[in-house]
Amino acid sequence: MQRCIPVFLDEEVVHQYYNGYCNNILWPLFHYIGLPQEDRLATTRSFQSQFDAYKKANQLFADVVNEHYEEGDVVWCHDYHLMFLPKCLKERNSKMKVGWFLHTPFPSSEIHRMLPSRLELLRSVLAADLVGFHTYDYARHFVSACTRILGLEGTPEGVEDQGKLTRIAAFPVGIDSERFIKALELPEVQDHMKVLKQRFAGRKVMLGVDRLDMIKGIPQKILAFEKFLEENPNWCNKVVLLQIAVPTRTDVPEYQKLTSQVHEIVGRINGRFGSLTAVPIHHLDRSLDFHELCALYAVTDVALVTSLRDGMNLVSYEYVACQESKKGVLILSEFAGAAQSLGAGAILVNPWNVTEVASSIGYALNMPADEREKRHHHNFKHVISHTAQEWAATFVSELNVTIVEAQLRTRQIPPPLPIEVAVDRYSCLNNRLLILGFNATLTEPVDTLGRKDSQINEWEPKLRPDLREPLRKLCDDPKTTVLVLSGSARNVLDDNFSDYNLWLAAENGMFLRVTTGDWMTTMPENLSMEWVDSVKNVFEYFTDRTPRSQFEVRETSLIWNYKYSDVEFGRLQARDLLQHLWTGPISNASLDVVQGRRSVEVRSVAVTKGAAIDRILGEIVHNKGMKEPIDYVLCIGHFLTKDEDIYTFFEPELPSEVPASVRPQVPTQVRTSIVGSRAALLMKQNSMSAVEQNKSYAIDGDTLHSMVTDRISLQEGSSVLDLQANDYFSCSVARKRSNSRYRLQSSDEVVTLLRELADHR
Repeated sequence: MQRCIPVFLDEEVVHQYYNGYCNNILWPLFHYIGLPQEDRLATTRSFQSQFDAYKKANQLFADVVNEHYEEGDVVWCHDYHLMFLPKCLKERNSKMKVGWFLHTPFPSSEIHRMLPSRLELLRSVLAADLVGFHTYDYARHFVSACTRILGLEGTPEGVEDQGKLTRIAAFPVGIDSERFIKALELPEVQDHMKVLKQRFAGRKVMLGVDRLDMIKGIPQKILAFEKFLEENPNWCNKVVLLQIAVPTRTDVPEYQKLTSQVHEIVGRINGRFGSLTAVPIHHLDRSLDFHELCALYAVTDVALVTSLRDGMNLVSYEYVACQESKKGVLILSEFAGAAQSLGAGAILVNPWNVTEVASSIGYALNMPADEREKRHHHNFKHVISHTAQEWAATFVSELNVTIVEAQLRTRQIPPPLPIEVAVDRYSCLNNRLLILGFNATLTEPVDTLGRKDSQINEWEPKLRPDLREPLRKLCDDPKTTVLVLSGSARNVLDDNFSDYNLWLAAENGMFLRVTTGDWMTTMPENLSMEWVDSVKNVFEYFTDRTPRSQFEVRETSLIWNYKYSDVEFGRLQARDLLQHLWTGPISNASLDVVQGRRSVEVRSVAVTKGAAIDRILGEIVHNKGMKEPIDYVLCIGHFLTKDEDIYTFFEPELPSEVPASVRPQVPTQVRTSIVGSRAALLMKQNSMSAVEQNKSYAIDGDTLHSMVTDRISLQEGSSVLDLQANDYFSCSVARKRSNSRYRLQSSDEVVTLLRELADHR
């Protein structure tokens, strides 16, 4: 009993889903044939209906799975017919163990990007926990497609998106080799072998077993055999090619055309090189039963597999399994997935190179017995050890391991921000401080693929229009102080926030102003900028050599950004740039190199958001004349790791026996104060470099200008903070891992949060 459960599809869905989208769109594209060219308008019109049917069919599969699923079950989705299934399953049950395996090639990203539904399909597959392919090449192509098309991060383990890692790996499939080996001992197989040996006595037997399909390279194989006979006429009566071509899709015009073409070539060659008693090619348009096929494999001297593109091609495995006695030679296309596994023992060929294939046929027919034995031994050992059973067990085992690793990884990721709790505490307290990042926090999500002229628009980030109203309400609330703390330059913050009553901290807190006042600097007195010109030269060099990259000179840092460049080339250039920096201009300088997702920033060691926040608080308290302590802090942003010291600045003091690396993930109800040792230490360090009002550093060519006015005291900074642990909310935005207590998935959730706060003033 197979214990199969049917999924019922109506006739129209089957036609649009299976014959249409699967076999007319996905299958050709995955085999590098391309999308249909004829009548493009009609193709485009029908494409959407086919895609809708594809999604509907996948959902029907998901419904049946959910109906029978029990907790702990493993769901293994197979092939391009079910690329939407992982997403459908995970949307219903995120804890379900889901794997997906592709039995065809996965094309390069340049081919896959032709598909109009490319984004949806990739994201749907990425919902799975483990994605498997036959070869490393296919896995690499998939990761590249996710990187280049979705703009996601490719890692050696797989593809990472917002902290979720989908593992990508190669699992070469095998066959039940024992079944073939044992079959050779059966009487019916022995009888077939005896007949075949008598029929082809005195002649070498070459064999091709393929579906009559455009990707199998049957015409190329026959033409190569013809060229071999032309160049070696002495072999004309000594070799025979048996070609089994199993008919498929006989109602499709392209396949009918291929059938006619093959018949024409076979007839021409047999007429040219055949005789009254023998012909060089025996062509059969039908399949053979299992016993006949095993006998044919066993008596064959040379197997010829010339696939133009093949996911694996298990005919080569079956042939090797049946050749322990004869030790025949395998000629194998380098475009078949099996070439990755059997390439060392087979003769690899490019089927498009007819001359090369013809030459390989001659080499195989004349190969010495000892070489044949060595080649066969290598392949036979692989076939009997890498079986279908082993393949299935390995995939399921790796899926279970992946689930465990994902659970461990998830524990390192901050939990989602409890928005209701944050809003409730906000509404209960009287002196509230909101610290907001800017880029990727208050701005629209960045299109890293640079479509629709977004590169020009996004060089200068803009405040999201849907944040203007809630932000204005928060800024006008006398109980709330809003601080926008960003790595952006002052002019960028001025352009976006001049109309709001809030505080602006530019260049990671090195410049500060309330929007009704002038800019002042919080930079330490001894901050040296002598390194700027040498680093600038390196950045200029790599900007010239990396298309669509740019660098920005700020007053306390330099940033090279390659988020719109080709992802892989940009990473290579970034590695090279870092080597130039470390061995050259910054080798002995007190500088930090901060690597973003697709950027490299050089800044002085004292320039971080955490280092600046105490000085900023001092100025805010002094300016507002605060008498009541700040009793609520919300700090949210898409901050680089270097700047996440701002999160830990507000954390309550931990007991001395607790390692400093440990931070509380769940706020406690114990009242704590930051007036203690942490703040005192920071103030002692920072007070040595007092805040200088109206001081600005402007890099103009080679000149660094500074204007200095009076200094103010910092004593009000940390001392005004009096927080309970559950009144502090640090929250990272769109970060995979963070030192923050909580996380928000995107700036869309920031909008939701700030709207809620604005409505609960």
